[in-house]
Amino acid sequence: MRALTLAMICAMPAVASAQSHYLNIYNTAPSSIVAIATAPAGSRAFRELPLGGKPVQGGGDSTTVAFDGKADCLRDLRLTFADGRVLTHKGFNVCRDGTYETGRYWRSAMADPRFTAQK
Repeated sequence: MRALTLAMICAMPAVASAQSHYLNIYNTAPSSIVAIATAPAGSRAFRELPLGGKPVQGGGDSTTVAFDGKADCLRDLRLTFADGRVLTHKGFNVCRDGTYETGRYWRSAMADPRFTAQK
């Protein structure tokens, strides 16, 4: 019985690290989000995430996206808005931070090197 308990305890970290992580994205920007893409931090290998067939409306609409728990927690995020703006956030920790407020990060984009804002 003790051997079984020890085996279960040793297996727990492997199971816990494989869990998915969810990010609630609140679009507090005035324009709708038409695409969300993610890449492992620094890789530039962006992959689009499904939005359920409709944009995330500006002004407070939200969506939840899932991240595979097998990959690293640090991700680069790229949000494309209906007005043509693109917000890229480098090194966002999807394991630690469960929410992302677009308006807040857009305002930070001008002063923080982790962000790139294009128009």
